[in-house]
Amino acid sequence: MLQGGPSTPSCTSTPPDCFPLSLRHTAECRSETSAEPANRKVRANNTLTDLSRMRSTVNFYLCYLLCLCLGLACVVCVCVWNSQWRGGFAWDGSALQFNWHPVLMVTGLVVVYGIGAVVYRIPLTWGQNKLPWKILHAALMLIALLLSIVGLCAVFDFHNAKHMANLYSIHSWIGITATALFALQWVVGVAGFLLPCSPVSLRKLMKPVHVWIGGSIMVLSIAACISGINEKLIFTLKGNTNETQPYSSLPPEAVLGNSLGVLIVAFGLVVLKILSNYTWQRPDPRPEDVAYAPLFQEENE
Repeated sequence: MLQGGPSTPSCTSTPPDCFPLSLRHTAECRSETSAEPANRKVRANNTLTDLSRMRSTVNFYLCYLLCLCLGLACVVCVCVWNSQWRGGFAWDGSALQFNWHPVLMVTGLVVVYGIGAVVYRIPLTWGQNKLPWKILHAALMLIALLLSIVGLCAVFDFHNAKHMANLYSIHSWIGITATALFALQWVVGVAGFLLPCSPVSLRKLMKPVHVWIGGSIMVLSIAACISGINEKLIFTLKGNTNETQPYSSLPPEAVLGNSLGVLIVAFGLVVLKILSNYTWQRPDPRPEDVAYAPLFQEENE
């Protein structure tokens, strides 16, 4: 009686086990080969995205450095003008008290205001809790507002001491409008964005209005400073009547005043460029980050 040996596996019963090893390797290689172009395309897209992000970051810091340099130049220029050509500073109702007005308005309403406006655009702050930067933004704006108010007090006291009229020129109208709008903007901004009790929906509704008004204040401040510089040069550089050369002959003081106006315009343009560039805006948070954020870890507006 013959005994049958071990049975041979049937290829029809288990087809996957019957593929030769060489065929398996061939199929796997074909699959990997077909996936390689897609992987290379993804890597190329990621590289281009990283290069674009790096280029945008470098461009921002170049503009930000230019903004700081122009702001410093504005402050130095206005201080030199009023200390060297206008006799210095005092608080006694004399012309020396008036000299505080251009210094404080340029420093506060233009330079400190502009630097405070672009704090949120710094890429280094994007991955951090926003609350400290909100406080810094509000503090810089408060400093700018206080400097502006003191600058207005200086000119009002001077005018009252000399029995001169107040708020009669286009320069004064624009300046007082910018300062009043700035004060209102600061109060509403603190109540709407800094206080934890304000709802997120209200902040999202206020954000575009807040940004637009902020840019408008910057434009008004530049216009007020330019008109004020021109008005001051015309009033003081009258020629032989006050032992000065006429403005039309462009003496050194006129060159310095005009240069200050150009620096203020350049500073404002750089600030507005930073604020208007969409790629330099702080990225919005993911929904899960907002949903589980602590009370004082504010979401990005």
